[in-house]
Amino acid sequence: MISAWQTYLFVAIGGACGASLRYFISQMVLIWLGKGFPFATLLVNITGSLLMGFLYGLIQQGIIEVVVYRTLIGIGFLGAFTTFSTFSLDTLLLMQQGEIIKAMLNVLLNVVLCVLAAALGMYLVVNK
Repeated sequence: MISAWQTYLFVAIGGACGASLRYFISQMVLIWLGKGFPFATLLVNITGSLLMGFLYGLIQQGIIEVVVYRTLIGIGFLGAFTTFSTFSLDTLLLMQQGEIIKAMLNVLLNVVLCVLAAALGMYLVVNK
């Protein structure tokens, strides 16, 4: 069992790493694909969902212990890495700019692809 201060430390370390990787990916995607569509948010959300499904598959199978890895990776790293608040703002801004089709496409792609990615992550562990 880990102590309360260790739990907070794991969340902080994971969060710092997740936020840093998210920023790096966002910058690279902006360079590669531009600002016409929030591809960086979509990519981070899909990747984070895949990793979350994979993590919980490992936990369900008893391969890794829930206390440390759920805290470090699930809450800390993936909590800071994935971007639901950014997704919400991206969608709102597209709507305010009159880009209703892009806004709805953003919602559809993020929801459908992220749920499928989480299912794939879990499937890869459970059905090895």
